[in-house]
Amino acid sequence: MKMTAAVMYEQGRPKPYVDSLPFQIEDVELEGPGEGEVLVEVVAAGLCHSDLSQVAGLRKRKLPVVGGHEGAGIVREVGAGVTELKPGDHVVMTVVSGCGCCRACNRQRPALCQSVTVPRTQGLLATGVSRLSRNGQPIYHYSGVSAFAQYAITVPKSLIRIDDDVPLDVAAMFGCAVVTGAGAVLNTAQVPAGASVAVIGLGGVGLNAVMAARIAGASQIFGIDINAGKFPLARDLGATETVLASDPDIVQKIRDLSKGGVDFTFDMTGNPQAVAMGNAITARGGDVICVGLGASDTLFQYVHAALVTEERGLRGSFMGSTVPERDIPHYISLYKAGKMPVDRLKSSEISFAELNLSLDQLDRGEVVRQILMPHAA
Repeated sequence: MKMTAAVMYEQGRPKPYVDSLPFQIEDVELEGPGEGEVLVEVVAAGLCHSDLSQVAGLRKRKLPVVGGHEGAGIVREVGAGVTELKPGDHVVMTVVSGCGCCRACNRQRPALCQSVTVPRTQGLLATGVSRLSRNGQPIYHYSGVSAFAQYAITVPKSLIRIDDDVPLDVAAMFGCAVVTGAGAVLNTAQVPAGASVAVIGLGGVGLNAVMAARIAGASQIFGIDINAGKFPLARDLGATETVLASDPDIVQKIRDLSKGGVDFTFDMTGNPQAVAMGNAITARGGDVICVGLGASDTLFQYVHAALVTEERGLRGSFMGSTVPERDIPHYISLYKAGKMPVDRLKSSEISFAELNLSLDQLDRGEVVRQILMPHAA
């Protein structure tokens, strides 16, 4: 079929993106689903800081590529051998989709599955093919999803069926922002009740971490950002304290308020200075959880003696250590119960015509989560 999609031909175009147009809105061809594949009509797709990283060229991608890795839609067709889903099912589209039988998958860590990761680094689906093209030339898939399009081909393990009463513009955020932020708190760190927590970076992922920390029963939740405009929403969602990252006394303030440092710090930025600050505000015996991704070759420094003598943990959390089949239905049940109001993170709905401008707004920190509606006029 022919459809409209947002295609990136070159990484590293200059800002403002509204002028340099990293995404070209074009008609492309999409093949039908092959064996073990599913055709989804994309109803909504979230715009994420990871998309900014790809546009900036911080992590290289096979080009040209149809962007988007966080979405929701409706199954329209299934390929041979697909029994988990049927046409008409409402689904969340997520990056995390293990093979189900490797060492990582057997340990309930599908985000670390190399059987899926290797073809994706080549711009292919987990089945090893690309179903996208334009004028006979191949176009590649982004993280096995490519949600910045009217339709997408992906594999069943990238799709989690949800109830029809969940608005798809909200459901889209569960594919990345929710699982990454909430999962870092509930899966990776397993924050216990009564612990103190700091979250650096209050975008979509960070605010989901704030909500998850409240659900976990954290006694103190520090929300940290360079933009004070995000603080009212952070407090509404569970932050007990909000602090400007630019405050020259931030380390001492947080250590004083937390009586010696927080038990868990979550960095959503991937910035070396932010991680260093996170290390400084974490208590002896505490843990620094690195969630945000910066450039693939960025080096971080720490004082090794302090890491050892203070028994401080430093670890990564990729996609919230998520098991999608287990976690997404659970998070949606929390949303439906009013305990995780993910809908409050939605800043606006955008069309393809507004996509490049929306990248600038996200880069300036003016929004939390913008939702692309691929079928909008």
